[in-house]
Amino acid sequence: MKIGRKHYRTVWFATPVVFLIDQTLLPFEFKIVRAKSYRDTCAAIKNMTVRGAGAIGAAAGFAMAQAFLGAPQKNFWKFAQKARAEICDTRPTAQNLFFAVERVFAAAGCAAGESGAGKLNAGFAAAWAAVAEAQKIADEDAENCKKIGEIGSKLIVQGMQIETHCNAGWLAFVDYGSALSPIYLAHRGGKKIFVYVDETRPRGQGARLTAWELKNERVPHAIIPDNAGASLMAQGKIDMVIVGADRIAANGDTANKIGTLEKAIAAHEYGIPFYVAAPTSTFDLKCKSGKDIPIEERSPDEVLYQSGVTRKGKLEEILVCSPGSSALNPAFDVTPAKYITGIITEKGLLKPTTENIRKLFL
Repeated sequence: MKIGRKHYRTVWFATPVVFLIDQTLLPFEFKIVRAKSYRDTCAAIKNMTVRGAGAIGAAAGFAMAQAFLGAPQKNFWKFAQKARAEICDTRPTAQNLFFAVERVFAAAGCAAGESGAGKLNAGFAAAWAAVAEAQKIADEDAENCKKIGEIGSKLIVQGMQIETHCNAGWLAFVDYGSALSPIYLAHRGGKKIFVYVDETRPRGQGARLTAWELKNERVPHAIIPDNAGASLMAQGKIDMVIVGADRIAANGDTANKIGTLEKAIAAHEYGIPFYVAAPTSTFDLKCKSGKDIPIEERSPDEVLYQSGVTRKGKLEEILVCSPGSSALNPAFDVTPAKYITGIITEKGLLKPTTENIRKLFL
């Protein structure tokens, strides 16, 4: 991702500090946050300073490494296990988070067991193995998203009009993105395309983040209300829908930002291809179907209040709903596999069936 002439990743690690682009301020302000401890990184995940499947996973992996670096010699593993539980408690739906935390924790355990040294040296070996594994996960995330772009861009033909939901671009991963990666590579390859960007209430990740990314990449686009997609499909103005995923069950049912299910049903009705783009780290084979995916419930305030910049350039939060009314705020919904044309992974394009998904991990 380039901001101006400088290349950035969404999240990166300079031991022992995790650096994150503050996504709560975009597109109005570009700011880098420094998380000095695993608890700081946990807070950044929970308050959505960093959000999106791969970016959450990378941040969680770095947080686990920070915990090992900060663990006291006494009760070293007890401290690390407590930190693991805290990190896993930050966002319950995003599978990449659990994938990264478990990989880093396992790498640390192996290094400590293989060190053949006393507690101090074993702890040192565990900590630096955790750092190396966390960095490896982040690098894999960026590379896998690049491959998703290469594979997915072949599905995009000249003149296509594509709808997106939420943000599954640079900012949702370490780099490149999932759903937007094919769009970027198709555009860079000279294909003329147009993107309809769902605003994605209540936090506006489409209107704020996806639109900002597309503008930086000079991809022609327009922000649309969330409830405009079906009407545009009916008018023949949508040729394809591409979305990301936060968790994919063993049967292909997919959890993504709330509102995705509506787009999938509408696309199915009008015979429009509906693709999910996600790396294999987003699959959860322990979840047999979408019914097993935990759905995060976030604060009603995200629905009741909205933030934005006034005409004078001041960032403010205001009440936009009837005073005294309550609100529900499920962060995700589940799209059944039957509505998904295909899943674009770093290993190729597949029809979402239990058999095809199992083959990914052989």
